Amino acid sequence: MPEAAATKTSSATEAATGAVMPALFLAHGAPILMDDPGWVGELATVAAELPRPSSILMLSAHWEKRPATLGATRPVPLYYDFYGFPERYYQVTYAAPGAPELATRVRALLAERKLPVADSDRGLDHGAYVPLLCMYPRADVPVLQLSLPSLEPKELFALGQALAPLRSEGVLVIGSGFLTHNMRFAFRHDTPSWAIEFDAWAKDVLARRDHDALMDFQNRGPAAHVALPTTEHFVPVIVAAGASADRTERIAFPIEGFWGQGGGAFTRRSVRFG
Repeated sequence: MPEAAATKTSSATEAATGAVMPALFLAHGAPILMDDPGWVGELATVAAELPRPSSILMLSAHWEKRPATLGATRPVPLYYDFYGFPERYYQVTYAAPGAPELATRVRALLAERKLPVADSDRGLDHGAYVPLLCMYPRADVPVLQLSLPSLEPKELFALGQALAPLRSEGVLVIGSGFLTHNMRFAFRHDTPSWAIEFDAWAKDVLARRDHDALMDFQNRGPAAHVALPTTEHFVPVIVAAGASADRTERIAFPIEGFWGQGGGAFTRRSVRFG
């Protein structure tokens, strides 16, 4: 569908029905998330409470590539971007339909903002397919992955704003990462105070829609340098927030708590915008 026609159709549909897909940020776990029935169930509930998307656009912490790059628009093998796990995790499949129409629309939206975009044949990485296996286990919704073109917050917020019209077109935009992510503390059986404090800070600035504080998380977040020695897992939430920036809508946290027996250092907090 030509860009102008797609925009007109989308606007007419929204005006007639008021339907706008939420944008999401999901804590994506690791392949072993699938062994946690409670977390799997929570992600399934998130999906059940959403309108059924026409397609899904995923932005995962595990794909940084400039310029913004679209993954394969046809089904290809998954990208197993992890090491040292039992063999069964490398046998997981998720054969969702490709989304070439969505790719065309994303190219057009980024072109409007003069944002460059490229193409690749890369398959979905575990930051994309693990939560989708929980949410849409039949793999019957077309999926497209888009790389993070930068880790710079303002650039990613603008990217989210560019993608926002997709929400009125039935597309579920998902940022996937972790709001706290320090591998030195992975799989611990206690939750450090810094993780609790940073998680609470993130919840507060997101709920208040304080975009300036959110984008300045490295300076304003308590113990941010410990909670996030690197920032790639946090910044997908900035894309999702950008896709919500032009709307006054409810912010909800459908999944909370920390990952691990008795708690851990990785917050499972997920965010629903709208």
